[in-house]
Amino acid sequence: WWYPLITTLCEPKAVLKISQSFTNSSLAFILLCLFSGVLLIERKCTSPKTSKNQIKVDLVDENFTELRGEIAGPPDTPYEGGRYQLEIKIPETYPFNPPKVRFITKIWHPNISSVTGAICLDILKDQWAAAMTLRTVLLSLQALLAAAEPDDPQDAVVANQYKQNPEMFKQTARLWAHVYAGAPVSSPEYTKKIENLCAMGFDRNAVIVALSSKSWDVETATELLLSN
Repeated sequence: WWYPLITTLCEPKAVLKISQSFTNSSLAFILLCLFSGVLLIERKCTSPKTSKNQIKVDLVDENFTELRGEIAGPPDTPYEGGRYQLEIKIPETYPFNPPKVRFITKIWHPNISSVTGAICLDILKDQWAAAMTLRTVLLSLQALLAAAEPDDPQDAVVANQYKQNPEMFKQTARLWAHVYAGAPVSSPEYTKKIENLCAMGFDRNAVIVALSSKSWDVETATELLLSN
């Protein structure tokens, strides 16, 4: 029964290819729904109504259990102008359980690990519902970038800076958006500190992490780099 429905959303050749790859019809149905959802996300994102959201999902090497998402940094945030890549893994129990999502692009945010890209978001945990879609996930992540929850952090260091020194947090997040996500140029003062430590032979990524976590104090950041 699902074949005619999905063929209205997918290219016929794609439907045939997927359906022939799986003997279990229920698994094929889930994968076809997922594939059609990816296509719908791409189509919706090209419409004037949703283009401002700038979200998209692509297949990874035609593997229907692993996808690559992308979201744009929301306007009027330190992430504006950046493009953020996401790893999306679909479990066998999808859509009854949430996809596993993490940031590939490095980001400075209280609810996202600056090291691993792990995300603290309720709909990716106990608040997931089978009616939710990948589009829901991507839009929720954009909303998270615009409204952090520092009292429920994934990265305690970032959350502490967010609460103790909001302006420094904004400048730091903007610099990370520039370096890792292609956002416009950020603080010249912070950039100069990075270049000075890099000139001493330290790895650039390690320098950025050290300075960011040590409130941009060069002396303590240097001590951290030397200890590592």
